[in-house]
Amino acid sequence: MKNVFIINGHQKYPFSEGKLNASLTERAELFFKEMDCEVQITRMEDSYNVTEEIDKFKWADLVFFQTPLNWMGVSWFFKKYIDEVFSMGMMGEMSEGDGRSKAAPKKNYGMGGKLEGKYMISVTANAPKEAFNNPEESFFGGMSEDDLLQPMHLNFKWFGLEPLPTFMAYDVMKNPAIENDFKRFDSHLENSFKK
Repeated sequence: MKNVFIINGHQKYPFSEGKLNASLTERAELFFKEMDCEVQITRMEDSYNVTEEIDKFKWADLVFFQTPLNWMGVSWFFKKYIDEVFSMGMMGEMSEGDGRSKAAPKKNYGMGGKLEGKYMISVTANAPKEAFNNPEESFFGGMSEDDLLQPMHLNFKWFGLEPLPTFMAYDVMKNPAIENDFKRFDSHLENSFKK
């Protein structure tokens, strides 16, 4: 792994300035640079060029996506990015359309990906850890973190990227444990990339 594309999907709100997502993005950048990787970063609040973003995906061996959990998904800024960059990328640069062919129009939907790297999702969430993987918690009803993030996993799979373990910082607004989150994050990166 030499080329790492980091995306910070945070969108500022009056109650959430994005400091934790920015800090995790910076820690990831430093970690990968210390591993002698080339790093490119896109932040959702900055302007971007769609063609240049597609080139970053094609260049990357690893896409590292840092995001807050916004209403059980990604921020509107990142959703807009998906609509612009991913939609253009599926026109042959990042995937061959939706993967189907005229010879088999009902098979291989979503399997036309042309990228060959991996991806990792890192999430900051207001939900406590105990809300996941617990059938007694009625809101998620036993769902795991990755069950909740399935749409993002499918987006990355669409382009042929393979998943690495997800990281989540829990309860970041009501009961934050930021220093512990940083330690867990650093360990997560070490365990995922320095084996």
